[in-house]
Amino acid sequence: MEQTALRPKPMPGQDRRDEDDTPAPARRPHAAPRRARRLRTLLCGLFAGTVLLLAGVGIGSVGATVIGMSRLAELRRQAPPPAPWAKATPATTLDPVSARAGATLGVEAVDAEKAGAVVIAVHVPGPGYTAGLVRGDVLLQFGATRVDTAADLVRAVAHARPGRGVLLTVRHISGGYQQLTVVPGIVT
Repeated sequence: MEQTALRPKPMPGQDRRDEDDTPAPARRPHAAPRRARRLRTLLCGLFAGTVLLLAGVGIGSVGATVIGMSRLAELRRQAPPPAPWAKATPATTLDPVSARAGATLGVEAVDAEKAGAVVIAVHVPGPGYTAGLVRGDVLLQFGATRVDTAADLVRAVAHARPGRGVLLTVRHISGGYQQLTVVPGIVT
């Protein structure tokens, strides 16, 4: 039996086998496979994250396109069919001098479910924006003219005199009614 109490213990940092004061490099036999495994996991994670990000972007853009196309199809269904006798004239044949200047509100509107014209876009800057119209407002009356459809609004605005204030009755999305004064602008 060996008595360990009588054998001197090495000092920390010194090994009994090395008498020449050169520390032996620490042996780590499993370090290389562990590093490779970590690197592989990191690369797989980055690849999976990139694929998920691109898939989300793709799905989002497809969804936006489908939603936009369904809204476009709905607007086309609401539009009256073109007259069979009307021929399309190319825009290049129109003479800019002969084009009549008309009034505009600077809004885009479609027919509402009930009566009125729903504002789907407000041009900034423009008369509608200046008057306080926002997207989703339903235009019910333009001056003395009742607005039942978007075509009624177009006719009323076309007969308005640019530069003169017109009283506009509006129903907001919240359900409240308001009368706004709008000054139609000039389209050239």
